[in-house]
Amino acid sequence: MMVNGWIILDKPHGLGSTQAVGAVKRNLREAGYGKVKVGHGGTLDPLATGILPIAIGEATKLAGRMLDASKEYAFTVRFGAETDTLDLEGKVIATSEVLPALADVEAVLPRFSGPIEQVPPAFSAIMVDGARAYDLARAGEDVVLKSRAVTIHSLQIMAAAEEEVTLVAHVSKGTYIRSLARDIAHALGTVGHVTMLRRLRAGPFGASQAISLDKLNDVGKGAPLEHILLPLEAGLVDIPALDLTPEQARAVRQGRVLDGLPHNDGLYWVRSGRTPVALVELSGSSLTVVRGFNLPDVAE
Repeated sequence: MMVNGWIILDKPHGLGSTQAVGAVKRNLREAGYGKVKVGHGGTLDPLATGILPIAIGEATKLAGRMLDASKEYAFTVRFGAETDTLDLEGKVIATSEVLPALADVEAVLPRFSGPIEQVPPAFSAIMVDGARAYDLARAGEDVVLKSRAVTIHSLQIMAAAEEEVTLVAHVSKGTYIRSLARDIAHALGTVGHVTMLRRLRAGPFGASQAISLDKLNDVGKGAPLEHILLPLEAGLVDIPALDLTPEQARAVRQGRVLDGLPHNDGLYWVRSGRTPVALVELSGSSLTVVRGFNLPDVAE
């Protein structure tokens, strides 16, 4: 039986992204779906919670787009101590008695809005000379990573207490929230680390579409998969759709270039009836396939 689409998991604390993919595979197997291709759309640290899009079947062809999508996070920065991991898991490497006032935090946030440069954490999955940075850091090596350009679309205060502040950030791909917290603390003349990190949104997916791990496990016990499975096109709502005739759909499935389409240049997804056919690029009224979907036609 073919399974294609998305499961949006509200990832619990302590579960790794790879473990979450494994949980989906296990539940599909226990539900009798056999071997199904499964992948995630953006790593979430075990200590973080929140939105983890998991692609199934043909939707895995869109996992790369999900990695490139912007994300939204809520996170708490505790001032006064910096850890080597920049979160609760690490050991304290610097302390400060400076606890910034809320007005000072508000005043510094505009410096971290828009295009910025940031140095990723040493404890990150970035490859350094063929090894993961976090493996080198755990082995006691001095990991020096290059700064990278990222974009902070918005950054706002959500709540505040005496020693900490909780912020909400809408960020581009490649942004490290732990680095953002470190740099905000440094700009305030102190140090800090992340004590809470929750992903609120990943690309088009938000909390309203997310399910708990318990709900996922119910599928392995016989609950209907369609209650938690979103269609493949749910990952394409941010780009326009084009309707094809059966002849045009056949040509696209065969990888042929279509000409004479009266639409603006750009990325589209095309469908035959209600069935997604491909992710395509339109240039000068010519359509070329970026990723084709191997889905059966569904009658209207």
